[in-house]
Amino acid sequence: MKKKVLYTASTFGHLATFHQPYMRWFAEQGYEVHAAAGGEKKTLAGVSRLIELPFEKKMTAPANFRAAGMLARLMREEGYALVSTHTALAAFFTRLALRRAGKSDTVMMNTSHGYLFDAETAGAKRWLLLGAERLCAPVTDYVLTMNRQDERIARQYHLGKAIVQTPGMGVDFSRFAPANAEQRSAARKAFGFSAEQVILVYPAEFSGRKNQRMLIEALPSLPENVGLLLPGRGELLEACVSLAAELGVSGRVVCPGFMSDVEMCYHAADLAVSASRIEGLPFNLMEAMHCALPVVASRIKGHEDLVIDGENGRLFPYNNKEAFVQAVCSLLSVQQRAAMGQAARRSVECYGLPTVYPKLIEIYGSALAGHSSQ
Repeated sequence: MKKKVLYTASTFGHLATFHQPYMRWFAEQGYEVHAAAGGEKKTLAGVSRLIELPFEKKMTAPANFRAAGMLARLMREEGYALVSTHTALAAFFTRLALRRAGKSDTVMMNTSHGYLFDAETAGAKRWLLLGAERLCAPVTDYVLTMNRQDERIARQYHLGKAIVQTPGMGVDFSRFAPANAEQRSAARKAFGFSAEQVILVYPAEFSGRKNQRMLIEALPSLPENVGLLLPGRGELLEACVSLAAELGVSGRVVCPGFMSDVEMCYHAADLAVSASRIEGLPFNLMEAMHCALPVVASRIKGHEDLVIDGENGRLFPYNNKEAFVQAVCSLLSVQQRAAMGQAARRSVECYGLPTVYPKLIEIYGSALAGHSSQ
């Protein structure tokens, strides 16, 4: 009988975006790979069974506890050699399920894509989220972290038996290269931008945490030739469109919705920006940097791991509009952007899939070898 591996995440979309090379690898090693998640089902490389879970975004939603019950039964029935869990919500309820299932012979690996708290998080929220991680620590054999601050948190509070720092999941940079003149012109024309404009791009879900609102509020303080390209969807999209109209900058803000060809957005842009409150190791910035775009980003974990202030971009204090405006204005020179853009491209090569893949495979192989020896 084949040994089995289970992947869990809040959505199948997350697994499709970040984890298919590794699920395929497990299958190639002879493991039967299952995937359990919420949202729309996706075809996943290497996966033989998809299990739909009723995950909801609100942590205390009864549906999430039902999902934990389903996972506990699944773990007892299938006897997984390894469970690889991803996204904060799914990771908590997956590990809660393992506690219920009592499967001490299952290797539990939690990949933290960014703890939803840091040193600046308000006390009650911080201790609630940290408390959830500490509750799950006894059944967590491996914690894989992606930024230095999360690694420090995991080590300080002993959130797993082994803490391993990784360079993320690896980005497939094959689609992301600096735009040539023809690509740049075509992309700008498609979005309605002129050749003279300086375009800031920020592909992200419209949410409070991503904080597009601050960028729109800062736009009136920037030169009139500065435009903002905000691809993505989310519950705050309409509110942001209304805010741009209220501030009289609708003509400078383009919200094209979700784009599968996001590289076109980078081709149209001069700078990548992020106003996010908290991150793990953001793909959107790494993709933009590989397209030779310098970055202006909030000084938070994840961003600090990618951006060296003054070398490949600029960092500003979170939600500080004045500092953001100042940072953008310091990069209005074509020459300055060009130098920083080349530095940005060089600095993210180490996060490419060809470099990261063998490092993660070594971790997975070691975990499985440890299980086999039990």
